[in-house]
Amino acid sequence: MHCSSPKMVCETKIVADEHDAIHGTKKESILWSSPPSSTPLNPAEAKDVRKDVVFIREFERGDQKEVRRIFYEGIMERIPNTAFRGLWQQPKTQFLYVLLTIMCFYMTKSLTLTCCAPLILMGARYYYSRKVIQNYLDCALHTDMADIDAYYMKPTGSCFWVAVLDGRVVGIVAAQGHEDENTVELRRMSVDSRYRGKGIAKALGRRVLEYAMRNNYAGVVLGTTAVKLAAHKLYESLGFRRTGQSEDYRLPGMSRSPLERLFFQIRHTRYRLQLREE
Repeated sequence: MHCSSPKMVCETKIVADEHDAIHGTKKESILWSSPPSSTPLNPAEAKDVRKDVVFIREFERGDQKEVRRIFYEGIMERIPNTAFRGLWQQPKTQFLYVLLTIMCFYMTKSLTLTCCAPLILMGARYYYSRKVIQNYLDCALHTDMADIDAYYMKPTGSCFWVAVLDGRVVGIVAAQGHEDENTVELRRMSVDSRYRGKGIAKALGRRVLEYAMRNNYAGVVLGTTAVKLAAHKLYESLGFRRTGQSEDYRLPGMSRSPLERLFFQIRHTRYRLQLREE
């Protein structure tokens, strides 16, 4: 199996939200999940409020285990989404599956087998979605996600952040600079499924934008194969504009065998946010 270079792109499940304010210093951003009250709080109330504060800080070596867990779980969530929800984005594949079902009836004259055909096709989609995505995950976990320090913390123009809530790492995001294009690529964004809906994804995205502006990059780019509409709405809420789309994207680890092409298709969308004119 061939693993691509660290430039391969993947965006995991992201939840859009309504939080807009990020407060903090250059080294650390803080997101309040609820607006602070002007009324003085007693110590017990103050402790509860602090539990709702999300800190965005740079990656540390001790975060590696939790970072890999969040990334792994986020990617694995995509298997059913790609297999089933993703089919609605593939009208040609839908037509082909209908045609195969009709052919099954004409060839077998069996109503029972014909009724089972869609279930067999969906089962095959799930099998190949799992196979391809696990191969992709294996590539990622043996390249940039295996050594975040080497891929993101040491190179100029790159960085990796974690979101921390109540002492626990709950979200991740990376920025990778492309000096030849004068852009930063937003990568590896993922939020623990237990902590979604708190504005964490938007805070992580804005952290990358702040980084790009401080380092005088002309724009921020990203590529995503996310199926859910919420992810795309999040990017648009951050100011990104769609610049291109591919209906038959090739993920790292794909073999492109005839059966794989029949039962696995994924849409890849490219976004860009222009920060300044070059």
